Amino acid sequence: MKNKKATRESYGEELVNLGEKNENIVVLDADLSQATKTSIFAKKFPERFFDMGIAEQDMLSTASGFATCGKIPYVSTFAVFAAGRAYDQIRNSICYPKLNVKICATHAGITVGEDGATHQMIEDLSLMRTLPNMTVMCTSDDIETRWAVNEISKINGPVYLRLCRLATLQYYNENQKFEIGKGIQIGEGIDATIFATGVTVEQAILAKQELENEGIYVRVIDIHTIKPIDRELIIKCAKETKKLISIEDHSIIGGLGSAIADVLVEEYPTKLIKLGIKDTFGKSGKAEELMVYFGITKKDIIDVVKN
Repeated sequence: MKNKKATRESYGEELVNLGEKNENIVVLDADLSQATKTSIFAKKFPERFFDMGIAEQDMLSTASGFATCGKIPYVSTFAVFAAGRAYDQIRNSICYPKLNVKICATHAGITVGEDGATHQMIEDLSLMRTLPNMTVMCTSDDIETRWAVNEISKINGPVYLRLCRLATLQYYNENQKFEIGKGIQIGEGIDATIFATGVTVEQAILAKQELENEGIYVRVIDIHTIKPIDRELIIKCAKETKKLISIEDHSIIGGLGSAIADVLVEEYPTKLIKLGIKDTFGKSGKAEELMVYFGITKKDIIDVVKN
């Protein structure tokens, strides 16, 4: 594992590289470009950057207009504003006509920290994965995020890419193969499978390493694509391992755990233990402290595996 970096930073940096390769890329932000890191793109390509002000609904509608003209708009703001405030525009102006808009929402989950419950978006995966035509992704490290930023430009249709404020370790290298809709298996352990996404992938890998020191062998599945989800890999793990656990910086209602449970109940009914935010709003505090409070750390995974 290498140095820590927030996926929102990787997004901002890679957006510039993508912009150099594809002149149809335009970027829209809602008065938060310093935080979302789209300011890096704005500095390099000012003629292709549009700060829409604090008007998220207008921003998404404008992005849909760009898409009808052959541009590929990357739209950024905090997840609570992107998926929440502009939901109607995403539903009716982007997903319904299946327009080529990439919604790259930063500051998702309780790991936003001190911004508090009003800004801690823990329902966005649930909202976005119910929308027809929408691809839903949540990346976990620098390399994976850079891949996703480029890869989503190649598919024609709406994408929701969830990005985080909290820095995470880089555990992939440049040779790693990624594919939209395909999870990544780390390890071959049969004692348990830990399905994770976003910032919780790091916690799952750390838990895996500690458990191995005690002779307990688990596998980690990085689900970077929530929709379409890797049904084949989920069923494979259900058949091969003794226990199934999902962990996410999101509500346990409608998020990663629910998406996995949908597959299991249809294909291979098996118990799934869901770690996440349990039908409650977030709280203000340091990100790491909130992860402990809401039970989404390596210790929580280890406790579930051992018990």
